[in-house]
Amino acid sequence: MEISSTAFKDGEKIPIHYVMPGAGGKNISVPLAWRNAPSGTRSFALSMVDPHPVAQNWVHWLVINIPANAASLEEGTSGKKMPHGSIELKNSFGAIGYGGPQPPKGTGDHPYVFTLYALSVEKLDLGTDVSLSAFKKALEGKILGSATITGKYGR
Repeated sequence: MEISSTAFKDGEKIPIHYVMPGAGGKNISVPLAWRNAPSGTRSFALSMVDPHPVAQNWVHWLVINIPANAASLEEGTSGKKMPHGSIELKNSFGAIGYGGPQPPKGTGDHPYVFTLYALSVEKLDLGTDVSLSAFKKALEGKILGSATITGKYGR
């Protein structure tokens, strides 16, 4: 399984358009596309997490119940036109949906890791206010495959 973005290549800088207003951006969710999902995939889940030591796994985006026939998320889709049935969860900023990069000044480049999970179940039953550990626990035993892409941002 592979995941990519037309906004940045793996390991490269995320353009300012996609970062939080507090860091000079517009908080537009990044475009993502994927292919070669394992056979038997019944849905997808997505996480965007900053594992930088300062951020301590800050959650920027969690999505569950993305339909198996979906192969992309368009730019700016968060909160507007997510694939039918998808559920966006609360991020570490306390809002539902995408929260772009906003690393503290002077902490260097932060990695923003997007992970797409192909799941053996059609739906996960999670409330919108879940921790990253509860999200990961809900995926246990259901992951058929996963793919990651990492964008960087610092200020």
